[in-house]
Amino acid sequence: MDYTINVHGQLMELSQPQVMGILNVTPDSFFAGSRMQTEQAIVGRVHQVVAEGATMIDVGGCSTRPGSEPVSEVEEMQRLRLALGVVRREQPHAVVSVDTFRPDVARMAVEEFGADIINDVSEGSAEMYRMIARLRVPYILMSVQPTLRDMLLAFAREVQLLRDFGVKDIILDPGFGFGKTVAQNYQVMNNLERLQVMELPLLVGISRKSMIFKLLGLTPDESLNGTSVLNTIALMKGASILRVHDVKEAIECVRIVESLNGQIDK
Repeated sequence: MDYTINVHGQLMELSQPQVMGILNVTPDSFFAGSRMQTEQAIVGRVHQVVAEGATMIDVGGCSTRPGSEPVSEVEEMQRLRLALGVVRREQPHAVVSVDTFRPDVARMAVEEFGADIINDVSEGSAEMYRMIARLRVPYILMSVQPTLRDMLLAFAREVQLLRDFGVKDIILDPGFGFGKTVAQNYQVMNNLERLQVMELPLLVGISRKSMIFKLLGLTPDESLNGTSVLNTIALMKGASILRVHDVKEAIECVRIVESLNGQIDK
């Protein structure tokens, strides 16, 4: 389906799948290659993501890997202020998503740096919904539900709450790696197209996650090939946005699937 989201008054087309590059300003994200803590490292990553073809940059200041201890809200804001300042200076036209589950952090990112999207991995709350409605930005709603049935029920309930608060642009994330066993992750992926019944754009973030490296007996560093396989499957099942560490390879997946769908002539 052809979707659009309103990004600060400009409609962003999702008829062609978009790639969102990950920028973590954390010392403990599960994939070491995504950790950027100095201004120089952030500058390099920002330019790399855009040069390789990403149209979105997802900035996170608090690791959400399994077993991690969340940093304080103050520390998360400090990390994000550093990163968002660099992103806005170096790539002022990039669409910036901020990965946070804290309403006040979302407010800071939008009001101080003009963040375009809030990416919430907490499965939402009334407090966050009120904040998103006030900020008038697109919102990524993630699910920690273990089965597609439970996910659809939860999404239906939470989307209605968001609508009641006045949120207009909602993106769904099935939450691969959150609240699911390896087998449950693959069951959700196998039936991913069923989420199209919600008639909302779908973000898939499976980049180098444990559902790949645990299954194959690898490490996150060795999981790029598995990531590309699953990104391709997700695109074929209707994903509108891929959230990835490896932008170049994800762009290649998009081009191949577009060719299969007859969207590329040459």
